[in-house]
Amino acid sequence: MNIVFDFGAVLFTWQPAQLVATAFPQKASNPEAAKRLAHAIFSHDDWHGYDRGTVEMAEVIRRTALRLDLPESELDALVSNIGDRLTPIEETVSVLGQLVQRRNLQKGLRLYYLSNMPVPYARVLEQRHSFLTWFDGGIFSGDVKHIKPDPAIYELLENRYALEPAQTVFIDDLKANVVAAQSRGWRGIHFESAAQMSAELKMDAI
Repeated sequence: MNIVFDFGAVLFTWQPAQLVATAFPQKASNPEAAKRLAHAIFSHDDWHGYDRGTVEMAEVIRRTALRLDLPESELDALVSNIGDRLTPIEETVSVLGQLVQRRNLQKGLRLYYLSNMPVPYARVLEQRHSFLTWFDGGIFSGDVKHIKPDPAIYELLENRYALEPAQTVFIDDLKANVVAAQSRGWRGIHFESAAQMSAELKMDAI
């Protein structure tokens, strides 16, 4: 059995509305405004290009500042430091640790990750969080020039680690990413909490 984890909002905190509210208090003066601004920044094609590794950090900052009339220096401060602000979600890390212990006793259990993550942030996570070495492998989108939910990134993980779809469980907080995995024959868990994820994993009799 293969268990594949997303990172943002699953293993690491990802709270974009809070980030923009701190960086741009005047433009994100209430929760709804912060949510709208976060969506405009992080759900745009420019940011997807940054995730994919086809748009550099400086360029996504320049384009976004121009498009949304944001101070470029303040946007730079926000974007440059996101890697430092991705902190582990301890409850999920604890479940991961339990799976590692089970893997050590159970042949055939393997742990992987599949994360939409720009290269600068990926390198920060690798340097700062030793539990990433618990995984048997994984893919960051920025390293391979593909992002979820594009089928190519799932296929790449399958091919790189010889994953059998029917024996692969994918965990992600975004439903579209889970559906894309399921379309390849993977089992999917739409992450809402560590407790819910753990319960569904036990239902899969891993």
